Amino acid sequence: MQRSRWSHRLLSGGQEPDPRFTLANERTFLAWIRTSLALLAGGVAVEAFATEIFSLEIRKALSITLLLLAMFISASACIRWLNIERAMRHKRPLPFPLLIPALSVGGTLVTLVLISLVAL
Repeated sequence: MQRSRWSHRLLSGGQEPDPRFTLANERTFLAWIRTSLALLAGGVAVEAFATEIFSLEIRKALSITLLLLAMFISASACIRWLNIERAMRHKRPLPFPLLIPALSVGGTLVTLVLISLVAL
């Protein structure tokens, strides 16, 4: 079966990888999307339900941080899926996952802010 010009252009040629690897790559992409949706829901929840816990400025900062992190993860998941698919097609090493340290740092910062605010 021939791939469309669009997919050939996005995937940059190469050889078709084992379908199991492509499907594993898709499952990983979907896991990142679920994480992004959870952070999106968390950002909305902070803004909607934390009015009595945090001041307006803190609530907005936490909410926007969570929403930006969700947006970053969602966009990065797509780019990561494509880079991994290309690497598999050209039998190159898989790219370093920049998404993981970014999520860890972002989650740590939000958690530290929440802990400090709850403790005070």
